[in-house]
Amino acid sequence: MSSEIRLAFAHPSERSIATAGDTPHDRISLRDHIVEVEIGAFQAERGTKQRVRFNVVVEVIPFTGPLDDDVDRILSYDRVTEAITHELAAERLNLLETLAERIAERILLEPQALRAFVRIEKLDRGPGALGVEIVRARRDGAPHLTELANEAASARPHPRVVYLSNAAIADPRLPGWIDALEAQAAPVILCVGAPDLPAPQTGHRMTQRRIDLLAIEQNGWMLAARDARCKVVATRTELDWAMKNGQICVWAPSKIVLDATTVPQGQTRDLAALVAWFAAEMEACELLVIGGDLPARGTVPQRRAECGDTLF
Repeated sequence: MSSEIRLAFAHPSERSIATAGDTPHDRISLRDHIVEVEIGAFQAERGTKQRVRFNVVVEVIPFTGPLDDDVDRILSYDRVTEAITHELAAERLNLLETLAERIAERILLEPQALRAFVRIEKLDRGPGALGVEIVRARRDGAPHLTELANEAASARPHPRVVYLSNAAIADPRLPGWIDALEAQAAPVILCVGAPDLPAPQTGHRMTQRRIDLLAIEQNGWMLAARDARCKVVATRTELDWAMKNGQICVWAPSKIVLDATTVPQGQTRDLAALVAWFAAEMEACELLVIGGDLPARGTVPQRRAECGDTLF
């Protein structure tokens, strides 16, 4: 009995282990995440914020291939905190049970997630913590989960992808263009080409592809040195986070291009086509080219501006 009582008040990670059965699962956890929020059914809880503590454990499908220290191959912790933030912002709730249920459902939309343990506690309603803990397992095809998945897809950011020529990168008006881009509603992802220097030639297609991509990334770091707001980003996970948090990115293409199965061969040399492909992958609202040539075709609306033009 004593062990059962101890387990009832143990961290959700221990409860996950105790109820796992014979199938091994990996787990990620969020511990003691505290947010001030207005929640509660009592009149005294209206119009005031109180501290609420979240402890979440997610059982995930074990990754069987080489992990390669790659953030895009795991379920990011950001997905857990984003689920909490999203549900807190959606509407004012009376019950912790409702909030826990919605957070668990949103986490279980992630393809790696199998079970979610969500514990939520109010810290300011008495001398101790008052809370609730739930456990939910993934149910593929459940109608409400399908609706949530559709909602998540529709809420995905649609960035403005901006290609800067080397002349645009060197132009003294660059900070003003970034000011104008930052003032727009859409997130901004900046793209560049290779620098105006001869790249080493290997005579081998695959190695040359990597060298060409690395040359683009070198130029991206040159752009980042021109303006501290520009952060060089290489992974889809970090791009998604940056778009949701108002960070201006400079796309470092090597990882995303080399991991992709849909990039036509030779596109690393055709910069316009490469940027058009990336804009389509990101479901961009617009591809804006400053000081360069528009791609011959693309599924994203395109616009060209000279270095002296007003952007908006």
